[in-house]
Amino acid sequence: MSLTRRALLIAAVSIPVGGTILRPAFASEPEVFAPGGVAISGYDPVAYFTEGKPVPGQTGHALKWRGVTWYFASAETMEAFEMDPLAYAPQYGGYCAYAMSKGAVASTVPDAFTVTGGRLYLTYSTEVRAIWREDIAANVALADSHWPSVLNSR
Repeated sequence: MSLTRRALLIAAVSIPVGGTILRPAFASEPEVFAPGGVAISGYDPVAYFTEGKPVPGQTGHALKWRGVTWYFASAETMEAFEMDPLAYAPQYGGYCAYAMSKGAVASTVPDAFTVTGGRLYLTYSTEVRAIWREDIAANVALADSHWPSVLNSR
């Protein structure tokens, strides 16, 4: 049996995905993944749409939404978010989209993002993002079926 480089990569990435980052949600996981009370590690959610990349927010452009602090790179992006936060906030409360497709929660990093269908999805790492991108439509459908009930499951 010959293993391709792709199969080896998937296997190598799947080991930590299956055994480490994926964890069942325990009762009362917060609605938004925000370690230290800050969403997306302080990155501007609007910039993913306008700049096509993660852009650090500024403390001078901050607001509270859904119980956590969101930072923005400018007054303009903060205003855009205020006008329609659901259009810019990451799906699944900023938890890993791939983990959510498996019925679990995992942390995310700002660089591992995808904007598709007018929505922002974050993942645990760029390697996990590559796996998630192999079938975005199916993964979104699965993740949607788990969200938000996974936050209250045991």
